[in-house]
Amino acid sequence: MLRTQDLELFPEYTVTQLLFKNVKNATELRKMAVNGEIKGALINPSMVVDAFQVLVAANKAVHLHTIGKMKTRSLYSEIIFNLSPTNNISEAFKRFGISDSDSAVYFVLVHNKEETLNVDDIISKVDGEQIDVGQVSDMTNAAIIKKLYKVAPQEEKCGSLLDAVVCRMATKDVA
Repeated sequence: MLRTQDLELFPEYTVTQLLFKNVKNATELRKMAVNGEIKGALINPSMVVDAFQVLVAANKAVHLHTIGKMKTRSLYSEIIFNLSPTNNISEAFKRFGISDSDSAVYFVLVHNKEETLNVDDIISKVDGEQIDVGQVSDMTNAAIIKKLYKVAPQEEKCGSLLDAVVCRMATKDVA
């Protein structure tokens, strides 16, 4: 159901990912996240190709947080920003964050291994059905992702959509 992964470069941190469908309270969840009542990134799963994409964004956010070079105000907003191929923060939130009308939510939680993470507390706040994170590809809107990341058909012949997306995420800061 949920996926937990230690970050190799930052072994003191763990990333936990949860996925929900048939969510009826996206508005309240978004408000709770904005107010800091939920410590996590709330992502629109239609913009996610694979859980690895989110793990890359979380790893980059932890790295920038550690060296004090984040472009946003919090670790969780930095994860959402890192999913975007552009450097426009508000556009990243519009495209990758959840909206009030969303019926699916992808949660990303980053925590220190010393801390105890109460996943049940987060699950209890969601009025929806938790599903396996591996099913996120069933919710992916590939057409919108290809357009946003400017993935050419030739590129897909030699690699996957995930490869193209992660490559653009990783290199967007390179001048």
